[in-house]
Order: sequence, then structure tokens, then C-alpha cells
Amino acid sequence: MPFARIDLIKGKHADYRAKVADIVYAGIVNVLKAPDGDRFIVVNEHAPENLIYDRHFLGMDRSPDFILIQVTSTVGNTKELKFAFYRQIADELNSKLGVRPDDIMINMVFVNKEDWSFGKGQPW
Repeated sequence: MPFARIDLIKGKHADYRAKVADIVYAGIVNVLKAPDGDRFIVVNEHAPENLIYDRHFLGMDRSPDFILIQVTSTVGNTKELKFAFYRQIADELNSKLGVRPDDIMINMVFVNKEDWSFGKGQPW
């Protein structure tokens, strides 16, 4: 099911990082319709020189608060659900943490069930 990676520049407090993960998880369950409890998220912090992004690509005005979110999933792969997920995450990050919409980039990767092993070397 979904696995999320969240990349940001070092310096945010643990409660901020946890809240970002909570917001992404809520979107995975409530919008993409993953089962509750399917929570696998990695938050990576990077030195500024190791999170490389174009501040103005596609007309954005990105700041050092830039967050890159990547979700690998087997659920929520309709165009409508993807777009609803993007909107939900951007709205929640903005309203709950003050993250500017220009600072949120989301990438979705969809795979088949056979692309997962949840443990014991067994396929899903």
C-alpha cells in the first residue's frame, strides 16, 4: 500500500516533522482510501546544499521551507483522487503549519501488488 517519503531542509522541530507526516498520512487514508494503520513514512532532513531544487521552476517562488513529498502506492490512482490528494495536502500544510503552497511538491508513483513485500521475504 502507500509508502511516503518526505524530504526537507534540516532545522525543523520534531513536532513540525511529525505534523507533516500526520497530514500526509491523513491524506493517504482519507483521500487515497488506504486502510487505516497502513502508515509507512520516512522523513528525511537534508543540509541545504543536499536538497537541490529550482526555486522558480514553472513560475513558483520556492523558499528554504520547500517540502518534497513522494508517495508510492497501489491505491488512489485515478486522476480525480490524485488531484484531490494534492489539494488536501497543500491546504492542510498551509492551514496547520503555514507552509506556502509554492513550497510543496508532490510526486505519486504507482506500482502493482507484486512490487511489495511487507516482511518475511513474502510477496504481498
